[in-house]
Amino acid sequence: MPVSTVRALEEQWLAVSAEELAVEPLAAARRVLGATLWSGPVGVRIVEVEAYGGDPAGPWPDPAAHSGRGRTPRNAVMFGPPGRLYVYFSYGMHTCVNVTSGPDGDASAVLLRGGEVIAGHEIARARRPAARTDAALARGPGNFGSALGIELGDYGTDLFDPQSRIRLELGPKISDPSTLGVGPRVGVSLAADRPWRVWLRDSSAVSAYRRSPRAPEVGTSA
Repeated sequence: MPVSTVRALEEQWLAVSAEELAVEPLAAARRVLGATLWSGPVGVRIVEVEAYGGDPAGPWPDPAAHSGRGRTPRNAVMFGPPGRLYVYFSYGMHTCVNVTSGPDGDASAVLLRGGEVIAGHEIARARRPAARTDAALARGPGNFGSALGIELGDYGTDLFDPQSRIRLELGPKISDPSTLGVGPRVGVSLAADRPWRVWLRDSSAVSAYRRSPRAPEVGTSA
């Protein structure tokens, strides 16, 4: 088979993979769970995610999302097609990594909260010298971005472009719900009880749950 034909088939397959994320936020989060994010030679299996929606005019209003008040230069990629990289600084020091989801024009994204390094361990350890164990290398959203060396300049990367330095490889769909943990998102003060955090129960790379001190009483902020 000619190389050009193989490349065309690969690009078609990757485009179909991206369209798997053109769904509602929680379904997209579940689809990303168990996938592998590659940044050069470093690969991280995603074991913990959070779903985020968009503004009140969209199908999934979410006051906790960066897109919750509408489009801005910072969050514009969230309103675009699925499978793009949304990167931002948290507290001016941590690079947080998200995968856009939903149909083009409807804002939503999946925050990658925790992962297991499966390739490029030495590089990840050099980037995360404070990590005491391999399980801690990409545990927590800031550490996840650091282990992969992802920077603000990677904003908007097409994760399903075979030429991209940063690529997402979707794994098999998770068919057994008993393997999943489900609960509220970490550290948000709005929609704090919404059960849009999902993780793999058997992974030691899942981060601890911490409720924002600014969140209302439990059960009053869905």
